[in-house]
Amino acid sequence: MLTDLMMERITTAHGPLRPVLAALLALALLPLSACGPAGGGSGGLIQVVTSIGQWSSLALELGGDKVQVHAVINNPNADAHDYEPTTKDIAAISGADLVVVNGADYDTWAGKAARDNGRRVVDVAASSGKRSGDNPHLWFSSQAREHAAQVIMQAYKELRPGDKGHFERSYKLWHEREQRLEGRIAAASKKIGGGSYAATESAADYLAYDLGLNDLTPIGYLRATSNESEPSPADIHDFQVLIGSGRLKLLIYNDQEDTEVSRGLVAAADKAELPVVKVSEQMPAQYSRLEDWIGDLADSFGRALG
Repeated sequence: MLTDLMMERITTAHGPLRPVLAALLALALLPLSACGPAGGGSGGLIQVVTSIGQWSSLALELGGDKVQVHAVINNPNADAHDYEPTTKDIAAISGADLVVVNGADYDTWAGKAARDNGRRVVDVAASSGKRSGDNPHLWFSSQAREHAAQVIMQAYKELRPGDKGHFERSYKLWHEREQRLEGRIAAASKKIGGGSYAATESAADYLAYDLGLNDLTPIGYLRATSNESEPSPADIHDFQVLIGSGRLKLLIYNDQEDTEVSRGLVAAADKAELPVVKVSEQMPAQYSRLEDWIGDLADSFGRALG
């Protein structure tokens, strides 16, 4: 795991280069040729089930009035890692024309249920060349969002060839909104002006990278939290020393992973007058579009350091 974490730090959040994009999209769509549609291919709405709300937002934007989208986890306080699907969840997955999963071990239960029931699957992680052990919070990555959109659009066109033009137009509109988001990220990055951060949990690391920030979270602490275990006293001490060292521009605090340890680190940051930016892992209920939420998060980074 330590090797994976180190590799994650030196691998850009933008992942594979464009020349290999086609191969990655093919990998993500491999399950599509293995089974027939549940009903979307013969007319009517394409029934889409996503494991989490972040990807249901994207699936709906790309499908418009040609799709009906249901997110298994639509609670902003839920933990996808430990989620236990209900009988109703499994029934929804088994009746879907398309199941969109995050992958990279974030929602293993969803991928298993989809494949056990012979459903078409889009794996977002696979579309970006990510695998088990990589940071799974891919909705925060500009590269992963782009690859996911392309794979979902391709899946829709395979399911409903007659509506190809509709899906291509929807993708174009989505891409324009994504470009506006990239503009917001670029503006925030300019305000921030580079530098280093540490995080109580790795949820927003891809966004921090896109904002031009460098991760200095102590490796022992990072390894423990990535394994969902408790950091050792030495790990916590190293983090507290880092906070007071003057080497950081900010602390990123995931308030959905609120623990005594993370609260102590926030208190240490406050004492050191180090800016703290709060993030959440799941998309808050007030947002209907992924790019709006991430744009507001980018703005909050800019305000903290601008």
